[in-house]
Formats: sequence, C-alpha cells, structure tokens
Amino acid sequence: MSADSHDDHHHQQSFWTKYLFSTDHKTIGIQYGLAAGAFLLFGFFLMIVMRWSIAYPHEPLPGYLSWIFTDGWKARWLDGGKVTGETYNMFGAMHGTIMVFLGVVPLGFAAFGNYVTPLQIGAPDMAFPKLNMASFWVYLLGGLTMCASFFMESGAAKSGWTNYSPLAGYADRQIVNQLLAGQTQWLIGLVFLITSSLLGSVNFVTTIIQLRAKGLTWMRLPFFVWAMLVTGFLLLLAFPPLEAAGIMQLMDRMTGSSFFMPSGLYSRTDGVMELSGSGSPLLYQHLFWFLGHPEVYVLLLPAIACVAEIIPCHTRKPLWGYKPMVWAVIVLGFLSFIVWAHHMYLTGMGPVISTFFQTTTVLISVPSVILLTSMIISLWGGSIRFTMPMIWAAAFLPMFGIGGLTGLPLAFNLADLHLHDTYYVIGHFHYVVAPGILFGLFAGVYHWYPKMTGRFMDNTLGHLHFWPSLICMNFLFFPMLTQGMAGFHRRWYNGGDAYLEKASDGINVFGLTVAEKISLNEVMTVSAICLALAQVPFLVNMFVSYFWGKKVTSDNPWDATTLEWATPTPPGHGNFTFDISVYRGPYEYSRPDHGEDYFPQWEEPRRSESDEDESEEPAEETKTLNRITL
Repeated sequence: MSADSHDDHHHQQSFWTKYLFSTDHKTIGIQYGLAAGAFLLFGFFLMIVMRWSIAYPHEPLPGYLSWIFTDGWKARWLDGGKVTGETYNMFGAMHGTIMVFLGVVPLGFAAFGNYVTPLQIGAPDMAFPKLNMASFWVYLLGGLTMCASFFMESGAAKSGWTNYSPLAGYADRQIVNQLLAGQTQWLIGLVFLITSSLLGSVNFVTTIIQLRAKGLTWMRLPFFVWAMLVTGFLLLLAFPPLEAAGIMQLMDRMTGSSFFMPSGLYSRTDGVMELSGSGSPLLYQHLFWFLGHPEVYVLLLPAIACVAEIIPCHTRKPLWGYKPMVWAVIVLGFLSFIVWAHHMYLTGMGPVISTFFQTTTVLISVPSVILLTSMIISLWGGSIRFTMPMIWAAAFLPMFGIGGLTGLPLAFNLADLHLHDTYYVIGHFHYVVAPGILFGLFAGVYHWYPKMTGRFMDNTLGHLHFWPSLICMNFLFFPMLTQGMAGFHRRWYNGGDAYLEKASDGINVFGLTVAEKISLNEVMTVSAICLALAQVPFLVNMFVSYFWGKKVTSDNPWDATTLEWATPTPPGHGNFTFDISVYRGPYEYSRPDHGEDYFPQWEEPRRSESDEDESEEPAEETKTLNRITL
C-alpha cells in the first residue's frame, strides 16, 4: 500500500488529536523533546542553586536565584535566605533524577529515536502508535508526580538520585500519610517512568525488526538505528529489576515490610526503629546499579548515534569502520550488564568478585574506544563542512574522550578506594553526560531541524551558543577532577567548611589537600551561571528560526544519503510519498563511479550498475514493508 493511499483514509484531525493526543511518531518525538527540555532547564536551575551553596555557604541566595520561591517556601527551606543541608539534599536528589530520568534519556532515546527511526527505516510510523502515545503520557505523569512533591509538607525526595536504603526508607517518616511524603512520591514517579521506558523499548525493538523497507538489510541500517535497537534492548532488560526494587521500597514505606530495611536500625531522634527487619540494603544497591550502568549507555548511545550520522554527511566520506562499529555497539550492550558492581567496591566485596568486575569494566572500554576511534578516523581526509551540526559533533569527540578516560581509574579497586564519593566521580560522570552527551544531542538538533521545520537554524546564534558552552563546560567540570583528587567530598553542601575546621592540613594519598582546591568552587559556580546564559541563544534560535529562519530549498538540504531525507519537508502523515526500496548502504559518499558526491539509499541504480553490482538490488529475503492501520 502506498503512502498516498495511507493518507487517503486518514480523516481530518482535531487540535487535540493532532498535537496533544497524537499517535504520529513525529509529533510524539517533538512532545518528548519539549518536555525533556523543560525538565532539563529546571534541573539545571537546581544545580546552580547547589553550586551557589557550595561556593558561598554563608551568603543568602541572590535575587536571580530566589525569585522563584514563595515567601512561605523560603521560610521553611532556607535559613535567612541561605541554603540548608536539608534543602541541598533535596535539590541534589531531584537534580540527578531530573537530569537523567526526565531529561537526557527522554531527549536522546524517546525524542530523537521517535522522530528519526521510522524515517530512517522507511516506515510510516512506529509499530504500536497508541502504545507510543501512552508511553509519553505515562512519562509526563511520572515526571510531574516527582516535581509536584516540592509543594508537599515534606518537600521533595532527599536521599540522592540513587535513593539508597535505609536512608530512603527512613526519610519523611514524620509524615502521617506516607502517600503525601516526597520520598514516596519519588518512588511512585519512578514506577511511572520505568513503565513508560518499557513501553517505548518494546515499540522500538518491534518497529526496527518488523517495519524495515524493502531491501533494508541489517548491514544497510544507519548506525543511528543500530544504536536505537541496542538501547531498546538495554531498557527492556535492565529497567525491570529497578522497577521491582522501587515497588519493594514503596512497600517498605507504605506497608511496613522490610525488603531493604535491616534489623536494629537506630535513629538519634527515635532510638531503635520498629521494623520487621532482616532486610538487605545491599540488595537494593545491586538492583539499582544493575540498571545504573546500562543506563549510562542508554544516555550515551543516542548521542553517539547522532554524531555518527552527522560526520559522514558533513565530511562527504563514508563512516569509517561501519561494521566494526555495529559489532562494537552490540558488544557494548552485552558487557554493560556485567560491570555494575564497580559502583560498589566500598561495600566490602571480596577480592575474587572485585577482580571480576575490574576486568569487565576495563573490557567495556574496548568497544567504546572502537566507536570513538572510528568517528575520529572518519574525519581524516574528509571535505569537512564546518556547519553547526558538524562543529557540535567535532566538539563531542574530545569531550567524550575526556569523560571516558577519566573513568578508567575508577575501574580499579585500589584507585576507587580513594576517589569514590569525591568530586572526581562527579567530574568524570558529568564530562560524559554534559559536554559529551548533550553536545551530541545539540548536533542532532541542528542537523534535523531543517527536516522537522523546513527552515535552518541561524548560524550566528548557533556560534553564540556553541563557544560559550564549550568554554564554560570545561571550566565547570574539569576543576571537579582536581578537587576530587584533593579529597573534596561530593555531598558537602557548605563548600568544605566543616572539613577545614577539623583537618585543614590533612594531605591525602595524592599529596593534595582540600584547602588547596577549595577556591575552585567559585570558578565552577560562575561557570555554571555563564553556561546557563549560554543556552539563551539556543532557545531563541529554536523559536525564532521556526518562524523567520532561512527556508530550505529541497527535501535534502545537506545532500545526505539516508531515508529520512527522501520524505517531504516536514514529513506528513505516513512519511513517504512513494514506495521505498533500499539499494545500498547508508553512507555512500564520494563514490568514484557516481557523478555526485552522494548516492542516496533510495536512488535506483542505473542499468549498467545493476548488472555490475548485484549487491545494489533489494534483498529478496527482506520482507515487504508492513503498513500500519491507524
């Protein structure tokens, strides 16, 4: 059935069904992107408040940070306008949760994945459109449930984004109705978020396996699609243990069970707690980190996928090592399930177990290096177009490299003994997540924006966004590495004042002291504020370009080769206006036997070419594209 006939039976939609309760994968992708972007901005605001508390612990919040709080909220959660330890814990827990679960994962996997994946495989939509819609609304419900807890008597969750027991089980116990406790709301929101991710992952895996266009064999898939497929499997296999852990922890709070609450738990205010006991806090850690490390690659793979699509297009040469990259991402997905306990070296595990996880952690760096090296080599000898997508993609490579290399010392028990729970870990993780992942996703926004809107984003505003972001990111996160090596703890809300009072001259194993590096707090805080200001040109660019940006003159403005550029701009319902067949791989650039410097996947070979190269005929064993009846 052609796309035209697919459109024929599609009745006129109302505003509600077209923009809010839409089953179109493109609209849902945009919904995910806008919602995730809003959550990211809120999470970033929480971070700036935390950084102010660390840099200036004895000064009240300035007006540009405190204006959002009501007088009642200030009276309850601020001490003379200054951030208290309890408030810092609240903001820290919600910052991590929002940025990871509500921001980067939905933006990378759900937003980009939803919009681009069906287009790249020649499908009219996702396999289960209504399930796709349900996934978004369950995600939004979970996010709003978590954030609404700020307005409750207890405030939001305060037990870190990891929500470790027994602290998480004991927090907010003073609230009579535990359903109205922020910690409980966090768990309810978590269950919603995981449910959403599971619905989405099933949809992605099914879509990629079943709805590929004629001729689109596995090794003709764009790397982006491969990354989405592996990410879907990671979510499908890693999230259920955490959902089970969340439900069990919820039962510990609501029903008096003790899955994770140990016997004899003592509180200074309440004495020995009345618990059924015999629970295992370590069990929760294992369940959390069994998700936690695959989650890193759930965050990372969509960004790598965006960069891997942009580099061939903007260098005008094929992606170097395409097949090794595919196998690397598959191996990466497998190994990510057997490295989780490197987050738990300090729990007292024996040498045999720690050696196993040290070995697997070092091994997982190999496929990561293959991916990074392949993309760097792809630049060599290319005719690089320094467009905004390419600039962001190029910046992604060293930033991700720094993030990955700084993680290697943490793989070893001996080094981790000194670096665990310091700002070194924060610096390592944020180099991966912020300048690494977000740079890749920014590149994706600039790359696919013309296809989504029919207009280019402004280059001047793009440069005003890029250069301050690049500079501020490094001034914000690199000092964390040096502070961590000096022994600066990740949970000091008052900037290390308490430590300096007790051990100002204490020299650690690296020959450093906290006092030497404490002044970097101010550098990082100023950098964080400047980084926030650097995002203003991007937000302006997004909305201004939508109405007044330079119009594209063709459906393929970048002269790209993958199937999403064969659709109208922007793509309509059903995506394609003709029956798609695929004749070659995804990155056929600068072929000497072809007149132009790109050879799209959907362009039929000339008669002479088909006689000479049978590989360019659509594979007979590939199933005809399944159509969805909406």
